[in-house]
Amino acid sequence: MAADPGAPLPGAPDPWAPSDMPGRRAGPPYAMTEMIEAEPALAGRLVRKLTADPGLVQVTELILDAVRHNRPVTITGCGTSHHAAMAVASLVADGLARAERPSYGVRAEQAFELAGRTPSGGAVIAISHEGGTEATNAALRTAGGRTGPTALITVGDRSPGAALAATVLTTGEQDQSWCHTVGYLSPLIAGVGLHAALSRSEVPPDALERQVAAGADGVIAEDLATGLAGTDRLLVVGSGVDYPAARELALKVEEGVRLPATAHELETLRHGHLAAATDRTGLVVILTDGDSRGADLHERAAAVLRAAAALGMPSVVLGSAGVADVADWATAGRHLVDLDGQLARPLAATLSAVLPLQLLTERLARARGTNPDTIGRDDPRQAAAASA
Repeated sequence: MAADPGAPLPGAPDPWAPSDMPGRRAGPPYAMTEMIEAEPALAGRLVRKLTADPGLVQVTELILDAVRHNRPVTITGCGTSHHAAMAVASLVADGLARAERPSYGVRAEQAFELAGRTPSGGAVIAISHEGGTEATNAALRTAGGRTGPTALITVGDRSPGAALAATVLTTGEQDQSWCHTVGYLSPLIAGVGLHAALSRSEVPPDALERQVAAGADGVIAEDLATGLAGTDRLLVVGSGVDYPAARELALKVEEGVRLPATAHELETLRHGHLAAATDRTGLVVILTDGDSRGADLHERAAAVLRAAAALGMPSVVLGSAGVADVADWATAGRHLVDLDGQLARPLAATLSAVLPLQLLTERLARARGTNPDTIGRDDPRQAAAASA
């Protein structure tokens, strides 16, 4: 029986336990497929939940107290959660700026690096989908644990990470695939809630759900995957709010498709990295926020695509409808999404990339015959590497 995309997903186990590897399915729909289909409705449910959650108020006050005392606000995590932390840091900084509060102290940092530093006295907000990531929990301990200015954004409140944080903001619905999609979107929605609280604005849940759903075009994703399926590696680029999405796509492709992929900032790519590219190298340019960044960003992105064309590289653009002129340079297609005018532009841009990058991964997995759910751990060598 097909999963109901509008139904809530299971919550975290109680008592807490790390998730088991998903069962291997013979073909699509994979658990990842079902998670992607569930995300638009989940986005609406989660923002409604967060609006009434005292934890959101507590995390907002944690941020404001740090800002009032000129202390840093560091948002941290590992892997997908680190990429979400990068996006949430951008949303928090924008929310503060809209309220005319200092935002220069807001940053994202990888948890292992943060855990190895002397505490700075600022606020630390960790992101960990299941709450069991050791490096993230070490960062919470370094920051003072339950007695320090710490918070955790996670699925449930019974995990080891939840036991360490002074404040826990729960998202409530657990990803059923190890190639995390819900695990990426959920903290972004928490970031949307923080943006609204800090900027003293409201986020219409229906608009949020529409924005996420706007990227749900599997036919386009399949066409793009067909154009990239014959490559032996991918380069993914983004600038500003699109760089975290580029990092996330590169990770998804490596773990879900088992295809080497590297994320670069847009400008960085042309400073030597193309020397190793061939016509077997694919390129994905993420460009959701091109309208607000102006002509310079458009031209930089177009130049990267022209360089790829000169090398015979198949290229794809994932972006907003306002960058159609740039997307004309893509040789393997485009997935352009309208930004919802009811949402602040950073929110709309950040959310508009989520389903396109996840669907591209899932359709690439289909095209190359891999099961994304297990992230390769059904291979004994990969399982041994993960536990080494």
